[in-house]
Amino acid sequence: MQSRYDIIVVGGGVIGSSVACQLLQDGFTGSVAVIEKDTSYEFASTPRSAGGIRQLFSTEVNIRMSHYSLQAFKTFAQDLAVDGETAPIDFKEQGYLFLGNESTMGILMKHAELQRRLGVQVNLMSAIDLKNIIPELNVSDLTGGIFSPDDGYLDPYSVLQGYVRKAKRLGAEYIRQEAKSILVNEGTGGVAGVKLTDDTVIFAGRVVLTAGAWSGSLAATAGVDLPVVPLRRQLFALDLAKPLQNPLPLTIDPSGVYFRHEGTMVLAGLANNVPYGFDFHWEKSFFEQEIWPVMADRCPNFEQMKLIRGWAGLYDHNRIDHNSIIGEMPDCKGLYVATGFSGHGLMHAPAAGKALSELIRLGRFETIDASPLSPERFATHRYVTEEAVI
Repeated sequence: MQSRYDIIVVGGGVIGSSVACQLLQDGFTGSVAVIEKDTSYEFASTPRSAGGIRQLFSTEVNIRMSHYSLQAFKTFAQDLAVDGETAPIDFKEQGYLFLGNESTMGILMKHAELQRRLGVQVNLMSAIDLKNIIPELNVSDLTGGIFSPDDGYLDPYSVLQGYVRKAKRLGAEYIRQEAKSILVNEGTGGVAGVKLTDDTVIFAGRVVLTAGAWSGSLAATAGVDLPVVPLRRQLFALDLAKPLQNPLPLTIDPSGVYFRHEGTMVLAGLANNVPYGFDFHWEKSFFEQEIWPVMADRCPNFEQMKLIRGWAGLYDHNRIDHNSIIGEMPDCKGLYVATGFSGHGLMHAPAAGKALSELIRLGRFETIDASPLSPERFATHRYVTEEAVI
C-alpha cells in the first residue's frame, strides 16, 4: 500500500470496481486504489440482488443508462476477459414483463411511448398475449402489459468478480481495509484523501465514493450531505411442485410482487416499508403473508411450492428522488460519487463506470449524458422522478 494515489475509490463492489476498471480501460495512466472492507463480499448488495437488467424505465436518463449497460452485458464475457479467460455472467435474455390492470395499464403505455422513442424494443401485450408468454398466468384482472424481449437477468456475483479481476489486471490496487473517513483540505475545502480504521492515511487529489448503503455516512465525515441511506430488501428462493411450461421473464405484478426463474427454482420479492438501517435479517412470515398469496392467485403453479431459503440485502436508497447520484460533489472539489441507485445499481454499473471515467478524465460526459443525475440537483430541486420503481 502506497501513501499516495492519483485516485482512491472507496467501495469495491460492482459500482466501484466498474469505475476503476473503466478508468484504466479508457487509458487513465495514474495510480488507482480501491478500498473494500468486505473481502468476501458477504454483505455486498450485488450478490444479494435479483440480478435483473431492464430498459423499462420512465425517465430518459435511466433508459439510456440501461441501454448502454445492456449492450455491455451482452459482450461482458469477452470484454472483461483476463489472459484469454473469459468472464461469463450467465445472461439470460428472457425479457422483462410488467403486468397491467385497469389502474396501471395507462401508465405502462405512457412509459412504452418514451421507451420506443429512445430505441427500446417494447411490446404492448393484451391479456391473451400474456398467456403466450406464461400459459399458466391468471389474467382475469389484467388488461395487458408491456414486454421488453431484449432484457433479462444474469448472475450478479459473476459480474462483480469479473470487474474486480479485470480492474486488478489493469493495475488497480485493492486495499482490503475499511475506510473510516474522507479527509478534506482545510485550506481549499477540496478532498485530500482517506483515513482507514487503523488510522492510516492515504492521500489523493480525487476520491470516488461508491460505498453503496454506507455512502451517506462516509460522506458525512467530509462534511458533505449525501441523501443515501440503507434500506433492507428481501428475496426468496422457491421450489415448485409443478414446474412452469416456459422459462419466466422477470415479471412484475401490479401489486409490486416480482418473480423470475433461477434454474429450476423461482426467485420472488416485494418492496415493503421498513425503517432505514443496516439490517440483514429476512422474514419467512413476510413471504407467507405478503408474497405467496399474490403469487398463488396469479398462477396455480405457485399454490404448491416450498420455500428453500431467503435472504436480505441493502439498497443504497436515495431518500430524495430514489435515483442514482453520479458526479462531483459541488461543495467538495475532487470528491466524486456514484451511489444512491435505489435498486438498479447492478443493471447500471457499466454505464455508471463509463460516465464517471469520462467526467474524471475529460471533465464532461460524452457517451451518456448523466448530468440529470448530478448531486447538484438537490440544491436546484431539479429532481429525477422515476415512476417505474420496483
